[in-house]
Amino acid sequence: MSRKYLTQGLFVSFMAVALATGCAGPSASSPDKIQRALALDTRDSVDQYILGATDVVRVSVWRNEDLSISVPVRPDGKISVPLVGDVQASGRTPEELASSIRASLAEYIREPQVSVVVTSMGSHEFTDRVRVTGAVRQPVSIPHRSGMTVLDMFLNAGGANEFAALNRSMLYRKVGNEVVAIPVKLDDILSKGQVETNYSMRPGDILTIPERSF
Repeated sequence: MSRKYLTQGLFVSFMAVALATGCAGPSASSPDKIQRALALDTRDSVDQYILGATDVVRVSVWRNEDLSISVPVRPDGKISVPLVGDVQASGRTPEELASSIRASLAEYIREPQVSVVVTSMGSHEFTDRVRVTGAVRQPVSIPHRSGMTVLDMFLNAGGANEFAALNRSMLYRKVGNEVVAIPVKLDDILSKGQVETNYSMRPGDILTIPERSF
């Protein structure tokens, strides 16, 4: 099974946990887990992009146009490079892949200069998105952008509907194999200007706004 479909499966499971928890009345994770989750880097992940199946890369070898190719990462995680043959790409950064190809080409070319550029980020189609669900005008799923916050996502969803319990909102963040539930006081952010819980979003985050209990 390809990485893309595994990722989709993980996302469906992640969403099920978030929605089920929201319907039953969300409960926060322990303070220690919340602190660890909030300590994770929330910047755009492009600087440390990890290659995966369905990505397309452009391999350029300076002054050797015949060895320069544009090729997709196969389901087995490899690409084929002239002279070198199959090279493991999945799980590596573009810089690491370029270094590996450079080392292999050194057997044939003196001091080869190799660069790798990602031209299509198919493997991160789902893992690099952020989402808003629950009592909002329009649930959304959009690509993560560096600097976006909880409030940005809430506004992207058109704000709350009339049933929203804003101060019981929850930010769900995957940490390793666990989903951490982080309380968000959206009403305090909007009506009181208390922005302590206006957290920066991380790729894969889900913001859920539950409905009030009647």
